[in-house]
Amino acid sequence: MTFERTIEYAKTLDANDPIAELRQQFLFPKQNGKSFIYLCGNSLGLQPKAARKVLDTQLTYWENMAVEGWFEGDAPWMYYHKTLKEMMAPIVGAKPSEVCPMNTLTVNLHLLMVSFYKPSKKRYKIIMEAGAFPSDQYAMESQVRFHGLNPADAIIEVEPRKGEYILRTEDIIAKINEHGDEIALVLFSGINYFTGQWYDMKEITSVGHAIGAIVGFDLAHAAGNVPL
Repeated sequence: MTFERTIEYAKTLDANDPIAELRQQFLFPKQNGKSFIYLCGNSLGLQPKAARKVLDTQLTYWENMAVEGWFEGDAPWMYYHKTLKEMMAPIVGAKPSEVCPMNTLTVNLHLLMVSFYKPSKKRYKIIMEAGAFPSDQYAMESQVRFHGLNPADAIIEVEPRKGEYILRTEDIIAKINEHGDEIALVLFSGINYFTGQWYDMKEITSVGHAIGAIVGFDLAHAAGNVPL
């Protein structure tokens, strides 16, 4: 798809957006009586108008049932993960049996890397994009240090070319092939939180597997933004 940088084109996209009406379900901060154009959903989403009522209902359950709220009421807390995964699965392109809403992004990254980042004497390096979401960066540095390695040596960051702001797929592939059997893990975002670049996950996965590495993607900023 080719995007035109004109107001008219933007208005056309808005007019043909099948979920445009969902905008009315959220509260927008205002300044001098005028709503903000909000572009910080990567950090904190806008408050749904229904949120206060939903939370008040749960506070009432907590007040009246205390610990029994885990198992009683219209939506027992104990089973939220089962209810939510039915809604989450299509958004991330998975089966409900493959999804479990849980924890925070950083905790989940640690849990995944504990299982899938298994550095050896020769194959210990991680390839990631430069300028990744801070949680990704911190988690990878922590995991590398946990294994007694130096992040400056073990983490390879792929940077845009001079004068450019996004990564070229061929540069990512070249970096993977350059380090080859030194790479234990290729871990990229699905979409870079800052530039909005949508990485070629299929191609990166194929190349990573070809050199014997585990390949993963943090889809926190891709889910709900692009088809998965």
